[in-house]
Amino acid sequence: MLNRYLLIACLCVSFISFSQEETVEQVKIFLDCDRCDDEFQRQNLGNVQFVRDQDLSDVHIFVVTQRNGAGGRSYEMDFIGKNTFEAINYKLSFSTDANMTNDEVRKRVLEYLKLGLVRFWIAKGTISEVAVNVPTPENEEEEVEEEDPWNYWLFRVGANGFFNGQELNNRSNFNVNASARRVTEKNKFSLFLRYGENRSTFTFINDLDEEEDFKVFNNNKRLNVNDVLSINDHWSYGFFGSLGTSTFSNFDLFATFRPALEYSFFDYVDSAKKQLTISYRNGIRYNEYIERTVFNETEELLWEHGVQLGGRINQEWGTVNAEISFNQFLNDPTLNATNFFLSTNVRLFKGFNFNVSGSYSITRNQVNIPGGDLTVEELLLQQQQLQSGYNYFVSVGFNYAFGSIYNTIVNPRFDF
Repeated sequence: MLNRYLLIACLCVSFISFSQEETVEQVKIFLDCDRCDDEFQRQNLGNVQFVRDQDLSDVHIFVVTQRNGAGGRSYEMDFIGKNTFEAINYKLSFSTDANMTNDEVRKRVLEYLKLGLVRFWIAKGTISEVAVNVPTPENEEEEVEEEDPWNYWLFRVGANGFFNGQELNNRSNFNVNASARRVTEKNKFSLFLRYGENRSTFTFINDLDEEEDFKVFNNNKRLNVNDVLSINDHWSYGFFGSLGTSTFSNFDLFATFRPALEYSFFDYVDSAKKQLTISYRNGIRYNEYIERTVFNETEELLWEHGVQLGGRINQEWGTVNAEISFNQFLNDPTLNATNFFLSTNVRLFKGFNFNVSGSYSITRNQVNIPGGDLTVEELLLQQQQLQSGYNYFVSVGFNYAFGSIYNTIVNPRFDF
Protein backbone atom coordinates (compact mmCIF):
# COMPACT_ATOMS: atom_id res chain seq x y z
CA MET A 1 0.00 0.00 0.00
CA LEU A 2 2.84 2.40 0.91
CA ASN A 3 4.59 1.66 -2.35
CA ARG A 4 1.38 2.45 -4.23
CA TYR A 5 1.08 5.90 -2.55
CA LEU A 6 4.75 6.61 -3.27
CA LEU A 7 4.23 5.71 -6.91
CA ILE A 8 1.18 8.01 -7.18
CA ALA A 9 3.10 10.87 -5.51
CA CYS A 10 6.03 10.47 -7.89
CA LEU A 11 3.69 10.48 -10.88
CA CYS A 12 2.00 13.67 -9.61
CA VAL A 13 5.35 15.42 -9.08
CA SER A 14 6.51 14.35 -12.54
CA PHE A 15 3.27 15.53 -14.13
CA ILE A 16 3.47 18.91 -12.37
CA SER A 17 7.11 19.35 -13.40
CA PHE A 18 6.31 18.38 -16.97
CA SER A 19 3.34 20.76 -17.04
CA GLN A 20 5.49 23.62 -15.73
CA GLU A 21 8.10 22.99 -18.40
CA GLU A 22 5.46 22.93 -21.12
CA THR A 23 3.68 26.10 -19.95
CA VAL A 24 6.56 28.57 -19.94
CA GLU A 25 4.98 31.97 -20.52
CA GLN A 26 5.82 33.72 -23.74
CA VAL A 27 6.97 37.33 -23.83
CA LYS A 28 3.92 39.61 -23.73
CA ILE A 29 4.18 42.55 -26.13
CA PHE A 30 2.13 45.66 -26.81
CA LEU A 31 2.65 46.93 -30.36
CA ASP A 32 2.05 50.68 -30.36
CA CYS A 33 2.20 51.56 -34.05
CA ASP A 34 -0.26 53.49 -36.22
CA ARG A 35 1.37 52.47 -39.51
CA CYS A 36 1.92 48.76 -38.90
CA ASP A 37 -0.32 46.04 -40.28
CA ASP A 38 -1.42 44.64 -36.91
CA GLU A 39 -3.26 41.67 -38.39
CA PHE A 40 -0.23 40.61 -40.44
CA GLN A 41 2.12 40.95 -37.45
CA ARG A 42 -0.13 38.82 -35.22
CA GLN A 43 -0.38 36.13 -37.87
CA ASN A 44 3.36 35.97 -38.54
CA LEU A 45 5.13 36.89 -35.30
CA GLY A 46 5.28 33.84 -33.04
CA ASN A 47 6.88 33.14 -29.66
CA VAL A 48 5.04 36.17 -28.20
CA GLN A 49 1.67 37.04 -26.75
CA PHE A 50 0.06 40.26 -28.01
CA VAL A 51 -1.78 42.10 -25.23
CA ARG A 52 -4.29 44.95 -25.40
CA ASP A 53 -2.63 47.44 -23.04
CA GLN A 54 0.94 48.57 -22.45
CA ASP A 55 0.69 48.04 -18.67
CA LEU A 56 -0.07 44.36 -19.28
CA SER A 57 3.04 43.83 -21.40
CA ASP A 58 6.61 42.73 -20.83
CA VAL A 59 7.70 44.85 -23.80
CA HIS A 60 6.11 48.05 -25.05
CA ILE A 61 7.12 48.47 -28.70
CA PHE A 62 6.60 52.16 -29.45
CA VAL A 63 6.94 53.02 -33.15
CA VAL A 64 7.04 56.51 -34.67
CA THR A 65 7.43 57.30 -38.36
CA GLN A 66 8.22 60.29 -40.55
CA ARG A 67 8.09 60.78 -44.30
CA ASN A 68 11.54 60.57 -45.89
CA GLY A 69 13.10 61.89 -49.07
CA ALA A 70 12.77 58.55 -50.89
CA GLY A 71 8.98 58.78 -50.80
CA GLY A 72 8.72 56.19 -48.04
CA ARG A 73 8.95 56.50 -44.27
CA SER A 74 11.66 56.40 -41.65
CA TYR A 75 10.77 54.17 -38.69
CA GLU A 76 12.02 54.38 -35.10
CA MET A 77 11.21 51.37 -32.91
CA ASP A 78 11.64 51.79 -29.16
CA PHE A 79 11.70 48.48 -27.29
CA ILE A 80 10.76 49.46 -23.74
CA GLY A 81 11.15 46.70 -21.17
CA LYS A 82 8.67 46.47 -18.30
CA ASN A 83 8.45 44.55 -15.03
CA THR A 84 11.40 42.12 -14.93
CA PHE A 85 12.73 43.57 -18.21
CA GLU A 86 13.01 47.20 -17.10
CA ALA A 87 16.77 47.16 -17.63
CA ILE A 88 16.36 46.37 -21.34
CA ASN A 89 15.61 49.46 -23.42
CA TYR A 90 16.93 50.25 -26.87
CA LYS A 91 15.99 51.58 -30.30
CA LEU A 92 16.12 50.26 -33.87
CA SER A 93 15.76 52.43 -36.98
CA PHE A 94 15.11 51.60 -40.62
CA SER A 95 13.55 53.16 -43.72
CA THR A 96 11.27 52.27 -46.61
CA ASP A 97 11.05 53.86 -50.05
CA ALA A 98 8.42 54.65 -52.69
CA ASN A 99 9.19 51.52 -54.72
CA MET A 100 8.21 49.16 -51.90
CA THR A 101 4.77 47.55 -51.91
CA ASN A 102 2.65 47.37 -48.76
CA ASP A 103 3.61 43.71 -48.42
CA GLU A 104 7.32 44.53 -48.58
CA VAL A 105 6.87 47.27 -45.98
CA ARG A 106 5.06 45.03 -43.48
CA LYS A 107 7.62 42.27 -43.97
CA ARG A 108 10.43 44.71 -43.19
CA VAL A 109 8.56 45.83 -40.07
CA LEU A 110 8.25 42.16 -39.08
CA GLU A 111 12.00 41.59 -39.56
CA TYR A 112 12.87 44.43 -37.21
CA LEU A 113 10.29 43.34 -34.66
CA LYS A 114 11.95 39.91 -34.54
CA LEU A 115 15.41 41.45 -34.35
CA GLY A 116 14.41 43.75 -31.50
CA LEU A 117 12.78 40.96 -29.48
CA VAL A 118 15.84 38.66 -29.44
CA ARG A 119 17.23 40.10 -26.18
CA PHE A 120 13.85 39.70 -24.48
CA TRP A 121 13.54 36.10 -25.65
CA ILE A 122 17.01 35.39 -24.26
CA ALA A 123 16.12 37.00 -20.92
CA LYS A 124 12.82 35.07 -20.81
CA GLY A 125 14.47 31.77 -21.73
CA THR A 126 12.20 31.12 -24.72
CA ILE A 127 14.82 30.72 -27.45
CA SER A 128 14.32 27.07 -28.38
CA GLU A 129 12.49 28.05 -31.59
CA VAL A 130 14.55 31.17 -32.32
CA ALA A 131 17.18 31.10 -35.09
CA VAL A 132 19.53 33.84 -36.28
CA ASN A 133 20.91 33.88 -39.82
CA VAL A 134 23.98 35.92 -40.74
CA PRO A 135 26.20 35.63 -43.84
CA THR A 136 29.45 33.69 -43.59
CA PRO A 137 32.63 35.69 -44.27
CA GLU A 138 33.14 34.18 -47.71
CA ASN A 139 29.52 35.00 -48.72
CA GLU A 140 29.43 38.43 -47.18
CA GLU A 141 29.34 41.13 -49.81
CA GLU A 142 31.70 44.02 -49.35
CA GLU A 143 29.78 47.16 -48.54
CA VAL A 144 30.25 49.73 -51.24
CA GLU A 145 28.56 53.09 -51.03
CA GLU A 146 26.50 53.34 -54.18
CA GLU A 147 26.28 56.57 -56.07
CA ASP A 148 22.70 57.78 -56.46
CA PRO A 149 22.04 58.21 -60.21
CA TRP A 150 18.97 60.35 -59.42
CA ASN A 151 20.86 62.67 -57.03
CA TYR A 152 18.10 62.37 -54.38
CA TRP A 153 15.30 63.37 -56.78
CA LEU A 154 11.95 61.60 -56.47
CA PHE A 155 9.23 61.96 -59.12
CA ARG A 156 5.57 60.97 -58.94
CA VAL A 157 2.67 61.06 -61.39
CA GLY A 158 -0.88 60.03 -60.63
CA ALA A 159 -4.50 60.26 -61.67
CA ASN A 160 -7.85 59.21 -60.24
CA GLY A 161 -11.48 59.44 -61.16
CA PHE A 162 -14.77 59.04 -59.34
CA PHE A 163 -18.14 58.47 -60.99
CA ASN A 164 -21.59 57.78 -59.58
CA GLY A 165 -25.18 58.40 -60.54
CA GLN A 166 -28.85 57.65 -60.30
CA GLU A 167 -31.72 58.02 -62.75
CA LEU A 168 -32.06 61.77 -62.16
CA ASN A 169 -28.52 62.79 -61.28
CA ASN A 170 -24.91 61.89 -61.90
CA ARG A 171 -21.54 63.12 -60.72
CA SER A 172 -17.97 62.77 -61.86
CA ASN A 173 -14.64 63.86 -60.43
CA PHE A 174 -11.27 63.67 -62.15
CA ASN A 175 -7.82 64.60 -60.85
CA VAL A 176 -4.34 64.36 -62.33
CA ASN A 177 -1.15 65.35 -60.54
CA ALA A 178 2.62 65.31 -60.86
CA SER A 179 5.37 66.15 -58.38
CA ALA A 180 9.13 66.39 -58.05
CA ARG A 181 10.88 66.33 -54.69
CA ARG A 182 14.48 66.42 -53.51
CA VAL A 183 15.38 66.08 -49.82
CA THR A 184 18.82 66.34 -48.24
CA GLU A 185 20.00 67.40 -44.79
CA LYS A 186 20.60 70.94 -46.04
CA ASN A 187 17.79 71.46 -48.52
CA LYS A 188 14.19 70.37 -49.17
CA PHE A 189 12.69 71.27 -52.54
CA SER A 190 9.28 70.28 -53.89
CA LEU A 191 7.22 71.02 -56.97
CA PHE A 192 3.57 69.96 -57.22
CA LEU A 193 1.21 70.30 -60.19
CA ARG A 194 -2.49 69.41 -60.07
CA TYR A 195 -5.58 69.61 -62.26
CA GLY A 196 -9.03 68.75 -60.92
CA GLU A 197 -12.47 68.76 -62.49
CA ASN A 198 -15.95 68.19 -61.01
CA ARG A 199 -19.16 67.76 -63.01
CA SER A 200 -22.70 67.21 -61.72
CA THR A 201 -26.03 67.00 -63.54
CA PHE A 202 -29.40 67.12 -61.77
CA THR A 203 -32.68 66.51 -63.61
CA PHE A 204 -35.82 68.19 -62.23
CA ILE A 205 -39.29 67.20 -63.43
CA ASN A 206 -41.76 70.07 -63.12
CA ASP A 207 -45.57 70.00 -62.78
CA LEU A 208 -45.96 69.65 -66.55
CA ASP A 209 -43.76 66.51 -66.57
CA GLU A 210 -41.05 68.48 -68.35
CA GLU A 211 -37.45 67.73 -67.57
CA GLU A 212 -35.08 70.55 -66.62
CA ASP A 213 -31.36 69.89 -66.25
CA PHE A 214 -29.15 71.77 -63.81
CA LYS A 215 -25.46 71.36 -64.54
CA VAL A 216 -22.56 72.17 -62.23
CA PHE A 217 -19.00 72.41 -63.48
CA ASN A 218 -15.95 73.33 -61.40
CA ASN A 219 -12.28 72.97 -62.15
CA ASN A 220 -9.04 74.03 -60.57
CA LYS A 221 -5.40 74.14 -61.58
CA ARG A 222 -2.52 74.63 -59.19
CA LEU A 223 1.26 74.76 -59.21
CA ASN A 224 3.18 74.88 -55.91
CA VAL A 225 6.94 75.41 -55.65
CA ASN A 226 8.60 75.27 -52.21
CA ASP A 227 12.26 75.48 -51.27
CA VAL A 228 13.49 75.14 -47.66
CA LEU A 229 17.10 75.51 -46.55
CA SER A 230 18.68 74.55 -43.22
CA ILE A 231 20.62 77.11 -41.20
CA ASN A 232 21.42 75.00 -38.12
CA ASP A 233 19.73 72.55 -35.72
CA HIS A 234 17.00 75.06 -34.82
CA TRP A 235 16.67 77.58 -37.68
CA SER A 236 15.46 77.25 -41.28
CA TYR A 237 14.33 79.61 -44.01
CA GLY A 238 12.35 79.00 -47.16
CA PHE A 239 10.47 80.33 -50.18
CA PHE A 240 6.90 79.36 -51.02
CA GLY A 241 5.21 80.12 -54.32
CA SER A 242 1.93 79.12 -55.99
CA LEU A 243 0.08 79.77 -59.23
CA GLY A 244 -3.38 78.61 -60.26
CA THR A 245 -7.08 79.04 -61.01
CA SER A 246 -10.32 77.95 -59.31
CA THR A 247 -13.86 78.43 -60.58
CA PHE A 248 -15.28 77.51 -57.14
CA SER A 249 -13.16 80.16 -55.38
CA ASN A 250 -13.72 82.80 -58.12
CA PHE A 251 -10.06 82.88 -59.21
CA ASP A 252 -9.38 83.36 -62.90
CA LEU A 253 -5.75 83.54 -61.79
CA PHE A 254 -3.90 83.72 -58.49
CA ALA A 255 -0.18 83.94 -57.78
CA THR A 256 1.66 84.09 -54.46
CA PHE A 257 5.25 84.36 -53.32
CA ARG A 258 6.17 84.33 -49.63
CA PRO A 259 9.63 83.97 -48.04
CA ALA A 260 9.55 82.44 -44.53
CA LEU A 261 11.64 81.88 -41.43
CA GLU A 262 11.17 79.05 -38.91
CA TYR A 263 12.54 78.34 -35.43
CA SER A 264 12.33 74.92 -33.78
CA PHE A 265 12.40 74.93 -29.97
CA PHE A 266 13.66 71.32 -30.04
CA ASP A 267 16.45 69.96 -32.19
CA TYR A 268 15.10 68.94 -35.60
CA VAL A 269 16.52 65.42 -35.12
CA ASP A 270 13.97 64.89 -32.32
CA SER A 271 11.01 65.75 -34.56
CA ALA A 272 9.68 62.17 -34.71
CA LYS A 273 8.75 62.29 -31.02
CA LYS A 274 8.40 65.97 -30.21
CA GLN A 275 8.29 69.16 -32.21
CA LEU A 276 7.44 72.77 -31.41
CA THR A 277 8.02 75.39 -34.09
CA ILE A 278 7.15 78.99 -34.80
CA SER A 279 7.31 80.41 -38.31
CA TYR A 280 6.73 83.75 -40.02
CA ARG A 281 5.87 84.33 -43.69
CA ASN A 282 5.65 87.62 -45.56
CA GLY A 283 4.98 88.15 -49.26
CA ILE A 284 2.73 89.19 -52.12
CA ARG A 285 -0.46 87.83 -53.68
CA TYR A 286 -1.95 88.71 -57.05
CA ASN A 287 -5.63 87.85 -57.65
CA GLU A 288 -7.57 88.12 -60.89
CA TYR A 289 -11.25 87.29 -60.37
CA ILE A 290 -13.84 85.63 -62.59
CA GLU A 291 -16.63 87.81 -61.19
CA ARG A 292 -16.36 91.21 -59.50
CA THR A 293 -15.93 90.69 -55.76
CA VAL A 294 -17.90 92.08 -52.81
CA PHE A 295 -15.13 94.71 -52.57
CA ASN A 296 -15.84 95.71 -56.19
CA GLU A 297 -12.48 94.35 -57.42
CA THR A 298 -11.74 92.47 -60.63
CA GLU A 299 -8.02 92.19 -59.87
CA GLU A 300 -5.73 93.30 -57.07
CA LEU A 301 -2.22 93.03 -55.66
CA LEU A 302 -2.08 92.30 -51.93
CA TRP A 303 0.68 92.19 -49.37
CA GLU A 304 0.15 89.50 -46.73
CA HIS A 305 1.96 88.07 -43.75
CA GLY A 306 1.31 85.36 -41.20
CA VAL A 307 2.67 83.68 -38.10
CA GLN A 308 2.15 80.06 -37.09
CA LEU A 309 2.88 78.21 -33.85
CA GLY A 310 2.54 74.45 -33.91
CA GLY A 311 3.60 71.42 -31.94
CA ARG A 312 3.41 67.65 -31.99
CA ILE A 313 4.16 65.04 -29.30
CA ASN A 314 4.34 61.27 -29.84
CA GLN A 315 4.96 59.47 -26.55
CA GLU A 316 4.05 56.20 -24.83
CA TRP A 317 0.99 57.78 -23.24
CA GLY A 318 -0.44 59.11 -26.49
CA THR A 319 -0.21 61.83 -29.11
CA VAL A 320 -0.99 65.55 -29.16
CA ASN A 321 -1.07 67.87 -32.18
CA ALA A 322 -1.87 71.56 -31.83
CA GLU A 323 -1.54 74.62 -34.03
CA ILE A 324 -2.54 78.26 -34.04
CA SER A 325 -2.01 80.61 -36.97
CA PHE A 326 -2.78 84.21 -37.84
CA ASN A 327 -2.78 85.65 -41.38
CA GLN A 328 -3.38 89.26 -42.37
CA PHE A 329 -3.42 91.51 -45.45
CA LEU A 330 -1.19 94.51 -44.78
CA ASN A 331 -3.10 96.65 -47.31
CA ASP A 332 -6.07 96.45 -44.92
CA PRO A 333 -5.24 95.01 -41.45
CA THR A 334 -8.94 94.37 -40.78
CA LEU A 335 -8.77 91.58 -43.38
CA ASN A 336 -7.35 88.70 -41.38
CA ALA A 337 -7.93 85.11 -40.33
CA THR A 338 -7.15 83.17 -37.15
CA ASN A 339 -7.10 79.37 -37.08
CA PHE A 340 -6.96 76.95 -34.15
CA PHE A 341 -6.43 73.20 -34.41
CA LEU A 342 -6.14 70.49 -31.76
CA SER A 343 -5.93 66.71 -31.99
CA THR A 344 -5.21 64.40 -29.05
CA ASN A 345 -5.34 60.72 -28.25
CA VAL A 346 -4.27 60.26 -24.63
CA ARG A 347 -4.10 57.14 -22.49
CA LEU A 348 -5.37 58.22 -19.05
CA PHE A 349 -5.14 54.84 -17.30
CA LYS A 350 -5.05 51.12 -18.04
CA GLY A 351 -7.37 50.35 -20.93
CA PHE A 352 -8.86 53.87 -21.11
CA ASN A 353 -8.08 56.28 -23.95
CA PHE A 354 -9.52 59.75 -24.49
CA ASN A 355 -9.49 61.56 -27.82
CA VAL A 356 -10.55 64.99 -28.98
CA SER A 357 -9.94 66.81 -32.23
CA GLY A 358 -11.27 69.97 -33.73
CA SER A 359 -10.59 73.25 -35.43
CA TYR A 360 -12.05 76.73 -35.35
CA SER A 361 -11.36 79.45 -37.88
CA ILE A 362 -12.29 83.12 -37.74
CA THR A 363 -12.30 84.23 -41.38
CA ARG A 364 -12.26 87.95 -42.08
CA ASN A 365 -10.09 87.79 -45.21
CA GLN A 366 -12.34 86.35 -47.93
CA VAL A 367 -11.49 88.96 -50.56
CA ASN A 368 -12.36 86.55 -53.39
CA ILE A 369 -16.11 86.20 -52.67
CA PRO A 370 -18.10 87.31 -55.76
CA GLY A 371 -20.55 90.16 -55.39
CA GLY A 372 -24.27 89.90 -56.08
CA ASP A 373 -26.87 87.47 -54.84
CA LEU A 374 -26.64 83.72 -55.28
CA THR A 375 -29.49 81.84 -56.90
CA VAL A 376 -31.11 78.98 -54.98
CA GLU A 377 -29.55 76.51 -57.41
CA GLU A 378 -26.05 77.95 -56.87
CA LEU A 379 -26.55 77.83 -53.11
CA LEU A 380 -27.83 74.25 -52.96
CA LEU A 381 -25.38 72.91 -55.53
CA GLN A 382 -22.43 74.71 -53.91
CA GLN A 383 -21.19 76.16 -57.16
CA GLN A 384 -19.39 79.01 -55.40
CA GLN A 385 -17.58 79.59 -52.17
CA LEU A 386 -19.84 81.29 -49.61
CA GLN A 387 -18.92 84.13 -47.31
CA SER A 388 -18.67 83.01 -43.68
CA GLY A 389 -17.26 84.67 -40.59
CA TYR A 390 -16.20 81.37 -39.06
CA ASN A 391 -16.12 77.61 -39.52
CA TYR A 392 -15.46 74.75 -37.14
CA PHE A 393 -15.52 71.03 -36.49
CA VAL A 394 -15.31 69.12 -33.21
CA SER A 395 -14.93 65.43 -32.41
CA VAL A 396 -14.79 64.03 -28.86
CA GLY A 397 -14.66 60.41 -27.76
CA PHE A 398 -13.16 57.73 -25.58
CA ASN A 399 -12.68 53.99 -25.57
CA TYR A 400 -12.23 51.57 -22.71
CA ALA A 401 -11.09 47.98 -23.07
CA PHE A 402 -11.37 45.29 -20.42
CA GLY A 403 -11.51 41.51 -20.32
CA SER A 404 -8.97 39.10 -21.80
CA ILE A 405 -5.52 40.63 -22.10
CA TYR A 406 -4.48 38.38 -25.00
CA ASN A 407 -5.31 39.16 -28.61
CA THR A 408 -3.00 36.96 -30.68
CA ILE A 409 -5.80 35.11 -32.49
CA VAL A 410 -6.77 36.55 -35.87
CA ASN A 411 -10.08 35.70 -37.51
CA PRO A 412 -10.68 37.78 -40.67
CA ARG A 413 -14.09 36.27 -41.58
CA PHE A 414 -16.64 38.86 -42.80
CA ASP A 415 -13.95 41.52 -42.28
CA PHE A 416 -14.75 42.42 -38.66
